[in-house]
Amino acid sequence: MRIGGVITAMVTPFDERGRLAEDEAVRLMHHLIERGSDGFVLAGTTGEASTLDDEEKLRIWALAVEECRGSAMVIAGTGSNDTAHTVRLTERATETGVDAVLVVTPYYNKPNRRGLIAHFRAAAAATDRPVILYNIPSRSVIDLPNDLLRELAEIPNVRAVKQARAENIEPIEGLDLLAGNDDRLADVLDRGGTGGILVASHLVGREMRRMIDEPESRAEIAEAIADVVRALNTLAPAPATVKAALNLLGHPVGGPRLPLVPASDEEIDGVREALEQHGLLSAV
Repeated sequence: MRIGGVITAMVTPFDERGRLAEDEAVRLMHHLIERGSDGFVLAGTTGEASTLDDEEKLRIWALAVEECRGSAMVIAGTGSNDTAHTVRLTERATETGVDAVLVVTPYYNKPNRRGLIAHFRAAAAATDRPVILYNIPSRSVIDLPNDLLRELAEIPNVRAVKQARAENIEPIEGLDLLAGNDDRLADVLDRGGTGGILVASHLVGREMRRMIDEPESRAEIAEAIADVVRALNTLAPAPATVKAALNLLGHPVGGPRLPLVPASDEEIDGVREALEQHGLLSAV
């Protein structure tokens, strides 16, 4: 199974009391599919995995499987910096019927190479589904160098890498290459990548889908959506900005959980301006 296309790192909607808003989560899933998403990661970074408890994660995975499996790839974010916990979550996600799991590089602990290999081997052994490695040095402190990725690619069900490294991105034999940063999608596709796990696809998924389908227009499309991508990634932490944008567009997803805080009025104005300039929101 090829892992690629526009995969949205979906926000987790919360209600006014900060609880998982199940109905809105389902509505958002269908909205994303209608607007270009081939799948979504649930309980990833943008989904605020670090402040979801296990039962909330299991519930949103189950909702996605019930509502969308067959029409979109359902990917569970099961990784943590605790291998035993990662294994348990991976086992339980597999039981719910997800299509694949995303396992982040262990953060904070700073394991050495042998520890990293042992961690990913344990996670892969806990499922018969494809495993997507998530390499994000800016959050996990350590990088998965390309020679280590080649070694990890030898694990039979390790099938792809979400590459959020800033440079030295290259295809690895045996791994589908996914852009982990919205502003690198065009570059990753030009290098032979199969798609991306993206945030701006909440808003410009159709354009990102065209970047895959219309390589001759890729650079032009990337330039056209650059203001939206920039606003989401620079005004405030991405969950806050994306949630602000979705709320402005009539999707009541609430705000983020502490220690993240909702976008300020000034930050919301910046998001609103980007949406208006792109024609997603009419100026008042």
